[in-house]
Amino acid sequence: MSSSEVRERITISANKRFGRPCVKGTRIAVEDVLGWLASGMSNGDILKDFPELKKEDILACLAYAAQRERLHRFVS
Repeated sequence: MSSSEVRERITISANKRFGRPCVKGTRIAVEDVLGWLASGMSNGDILKDFPELKKEDILACLAYAAQRERLHRFVS
C-alpha cells in the first residue's frame, strides 16, 4: 500500500482520540487495530465486530505502522 493510499485512510485530528492516528471517518485508532491483530483476532473477526471498517483499512493500519517504524529507525 502506497503512502498516498495510507494517507487517504488514516487521519490525525487533535479533536479525535487525543490526536492519535485513526481510520478515516471513525474513532478507531491504528493502535486499536494493531492490538486486535496482536491478540489473535483475524481480519474477518475485526470486520465482523466493526462493520464500519474495510479490509483496506486494516491493511492501511499495518502499512502506517510499518512506515512509522522505518521512519523511527532513521530518527533514532
